[in-house]
Amino acid sequence: MLDLRAGRAVSARAGRRDSYPPVRSVLADAEAEAGDAVALAGAYRDVLGLEDCYVADLDAIAGGPVQSALLRRLAILGSSLLVDAGVADPARARDIRAAGAAQVVVGLETLPSFEALSAVTRAVGAEHVVFSLDLRDGAPIIRPGAAHEGSVVELARAAVNAGATSLLVLDVARVGSGRGVDSGLVETLRREHPTVALLVGGGVARGPEIEQLAHLGVDGVLVATALHDGRLGRADIDAARRAHPSDSR
Repeated sequence: MLDLRAGRAVSARAGRRDSYPPVRSVLADAEAEAGDAVALAGAYRDVLGLEDCYVADLDAIAGGPVQSALLRRLAILGSSLLVDAGVADPARARDIRAAGAAQVVVGLETLPSFEALSAVTRAVGAEHVVFSLDLRDGAPIIRPGAAHEGSVVELARAAVNAGATSLLVLDVARVGSGRGVDSGLVETLRREHPTVALLVGGGVARGPEIEQLAHLGVDGVLVATALHDGRLGRADIDAARRAHPSDSR
């Protein structure tokens, strides 16, 4: 997982985006500049064996321009990119795909309506779209003025009805905390949507937790902080793969 701001990879903590510092990682060369997103993405692939990389363009999510040049540099490395860049309409979804994203992430935080989600899935194909259930301490983060409301379960159901075939549950308050994800919510969503690809993130820090999530039917887990500080390594990732045929991301 990479969070990008002003061309650098930053270290996410509890959703307080204005205070995110550049990433310092055990995966990076000692002489590398902090926050070198390309070097970190390369280490994810070459050191950890991860072929998928979730990228959050924090500038674009906040309403700024997409960091397209950096996305293209990341795509050249050969990893499959899942990119959240504030997509709310087909035009931006197409731009993100053109910049090298295998899948575009449509986040609840920036979604104006589920009709907009339907339009995006029609424009680029449902297989290229991941809907992100953005939460803060378990509560949905809904864009001001958006034409929807409801519980996490109701919003997930609306997303699937709008054409989403992949769901990501991401609680920003748990990011970087080591608190782990809400396994009860994971079980509920897996039971309600058995054929939908289910990804989770926010606070995952231990190998056994990833294995437990795999046994619950999760198809991918987003991790960052625990990779950078060394709590999770290649052995943990390989163990998770043995527990479930899908890769951690």
